[in-house]
Amino acid sequence: MFENLLSSRMSLLDTESAFKILARARALEAEGRSIIHMEIGQPDFPTPGNIMDAACRAMRGGHTGYTPTPGYPEVRQAIADYVEKYKGVKSSKEEVIVTPGGKPVIFFTMQMLVEDGDEVVYPNPSFPIYESCIKFSGGVPVPIPLRADKGFAIDVDVLKRSVNEKTKLILLNNPGNPAGGVSTREDILAIAELLQKFPRVMVLSDEIYDRLVYDGGVTSIATAPGMKDRVIILDGLSKTYAMTGWRLGFGIMHPELATQMELLMVNSFSCTSAFSQIAIMEALNGPQDAADEIRAAFRERRDYLVAGLNAIDGINCPMPGGAFYVFPDISGFGVHCDEFADRLMNEGGVAAASGTAFGKFGEGHIRFSYATSLDNIKIAVERIAAFVKTL
Repeated sequence: MFENLLSSRMSLLDTESAFKILARARALEAEGRSIIHMEIGQPDFPTPGNIMDAACRAMRGGHTGYTPTPGYPEVRQAIADYVEKYKGVKSSKEEVIVTPGGKPVIFFTMQMLVEDGDEVVYPNPSFPIYESCIKFSGGVPVPIPLRADKGFAIDVDVLKRSVNEKTKLILLNNPGNPAGGVSTREDILAIAELLQKFPRVMVLSDEIYDRLVYDGGVTSIATAPGMKDRVIILDGLSKTYAMTGWRLGFGIMHPELATQMELLMVNSFSCTSAFSQIAIMEALNGPQDAADEIRAAFRERRDYLVAGLNAIDGINCPMPGGAFYVFPDISGFGVHCDEFADRLMNEGGVAAASGTAFGKFGEGHIRFSYATSLDNIKIAVERIAAFVKTL
């Protein structure tokens, strides 16, 4: 009934399919069905106790009111110290903004930098909010196909052919969602070298999974020569510390950009909750044992799931280098990945996301999140093996 009242720009926004799938899976469970949840990128671990205790103390201590829009100064400094320690990027609190989750950094970066007709280069398949925000900002999406034979990392040669004078922004996600690809240091440096020829181009580097790398490390493009002031880093606490519901993210950027993003923040959500910000300091400065244990558990789950899927005739599952997803090729079954995912949930009892939920180049793939227990993963592998025999 409101079609004629909505602004035309609303048609440019899309959604995150994993949440739709989760809702359908919950509806099936309400009917008494057994569903293994591998659709949503949410760690199944509890938030570490020391972090929860810090938040409770903060609430009781009076941290229940407004805060400065970009965040408490001491919290911003803690984030700057963390970024230097774990990413090798020397920062100051003036470069930090604290947001309710990581998505505001994506949305505000687009609103802040992208004008009608500007081209934005981004990986595909990738987090669907990237393309949605590009379109909403008036930008022109320029997808870079990610391929299994390249480890689902950005192909620098393809990137070179895609960047031109119309390019305003490049999106990097390292490690990546949905396939867990990790770009090598050599490739990151090659991208930085390319961008020296295009001084107008900025980079949004989504590093939300960079503490979940299983072999070797990961390089932030902000550490490359000449790149620090041209990079906006996105990170947060959801994945590393199992804090998805806390809605805690942060951006690192040049102070002049941080000031501009603060304007967008004060015009939208005012500030991030006070007591949650105190929990950030405990998470970043406190013991890291729980974060390390979470990472070790994810590695064990990854190894089992990849081996289990590759043992099923017709499925080819590359080993991801980071994050907590696998992105197997199921094209050999001759069924579109949308139909495969739908039937797998309805007939097989396993909720997963279709590859095309992450972009057109995800065709022929399914994303499974291994952010669930190893016992559930074992059941899921059995159910998937049984399901594909019916195709």
